[in-house]
Amino acid sequence: MAEPDSGAAAEVPLYLRVAAALREDLAQRRISPGSRLPSERSLSQRYHVNRQTVRSALQLLRDEGLVVTDRRGTFAAGSGAEAGAEEPGPAPRVHRPSFPGGPRAAGTLVRASLAWEPAPVPLAPRLLLAPGEPTLVHRHAVLDPRGAALQRAVSWFSRPALAEIPQLARYRRGRDHRQQPDLRLLYHWMHQAGLRVVHRESVGVPADPGTAAGGTARLLVHRVVSDQHGRALEITDIDVAARSAAWTYEFSA
Repeated sequence: MAEPDSGAAAEVPLYLRVAAALREDLAQRRISPGSRLPSERSLSQRYHVNRQTVRSALQLLRDEGLVVTDRRGTFAAGSGAEAGAEEPGPAPRVHRPSFPGGPRAAGTLVRASLAWEPAPVPLAPRLLLAPGEPTLVHRHAVLDPRGAALQRAVSWFSRPALAEIPQLARYRRGRDHRQQPDLRLLYHWMHQAGLRVVHRESVGVPADPGTAAGGTARLLVHRVVSDQHGRALEITDIDVAARSAAWTYEFSA
């Protein structure tokens, strides 16, 4: 695994860096569809990490539908993975948006943090919060190799989201406030909790585009994610340096 070019990369959890390296091997067909991945022991030696780190990386790739595991081992997803299998193959992959930064976020320089603080006054009613009531806040930045911000995002979570999504509830209880939290599977967690989400986004250009780091051309994205009952689960503001970074959004009904 390549050494980071910046101190920011060192903050990325090791399992995300291993997952990014394997994801790149899969994307470039260095590991062909249907072929078996090296053993956990081999991967831990290759990337100089412990086996639990490798297991966490493989679990993330399984959640993304990139690999499948059975009693024979772990295989790159594809027709070959199911051919000759003694058990039924995995369910078809469902594409859902990742939170935030997309499925390749682990391959970039990122900074992320969690805080427990009041939402802005205009957003509190939409999040079903009382004025001044604290909630979980996620801040995320994508950096270039020199450390300049290409994209910044701030997300506020609603009371229903914290109550009904177990993976968020653990942060609410204060037991898992990691320095570099990984919430990229948030929308998958919502699906697991039985929530059918609707994404509504507004994209605009600021009146003073020269105030942000990363370039003068900017896009501002305001995202509201609601459930099937019309309750807001998450509200995110994203500031993109448009000349330096692409903003890609993928979803399925």
